[in-house]
Amino acid sequence: MGKQLIISVGREFGSGGHVIAEELARRFELPLYDNNLLEHIAEEKEISHESLKKYDERPKNRLFSRTVRGYSNSMQENLANMQFDYLKKKAAAGESFVIVGRCSETILKGFDGLVTIFVLGDPDVKAERIRKVYGVSEEEARRMMKREDWNRKSYHNYYCKGKWGDSRNYDFSINSSRLGIEKTVDMLENCIRARMESNS
Repeated sequence: MGKQLIISVGREFGSGGHVIAEELARRFELPLYDNNLLEHIAEEKEISHESLKKYDERPKNRLFSRTVRGYSNSMQENLANMQFDYLKKKAAAGESFVIVGRCSETILKGFDGLVTIFVLGDPDVKAERIRKVYGVSEEEARRMMKREDWNRKSYHNYYCKGKWGDSRNYDFSINSSRLGIEKTVDMLENCIRARMESNS
């Protein structure tokens, strides 16, 4: 592919946003970055990948965190900044990729090839999807949905001026419950290809 293309996918928990990102990566033949970013960073910094997992896309614990002379003792904040730096380097090198979450619609703003998407869904449809994927009760699915979305929102809004999920911060904001996963991907693929043509 000639021109740079970076597809940023934000998502509500249970919306199928991650599956949509995977399928877009497949269709555009791009690498996908999500929690596998931790592996790359761990390798680069020569630290344990497992030790980073529990801090991934988690809000900073303000009660136990402090910053002295620009250095934070918060693992959540340090890991977030390592991921942001990693993505900025990839983008600055002209690489094309799909990235899930990680405030990417904000931290990569300014790159011409950036396309930003937010995937949401109807609560009942999301709860049913979570129930099937994780094998939990509907009550637990709704608890998970609430907890994960709170984590994502808190994480995002700590690092970004624009609010998580606010349609004004994204090129496309789409409810995957309306068309289902596959047709949502079809629609997004068409929109992205049209955008690429208009930029060429």
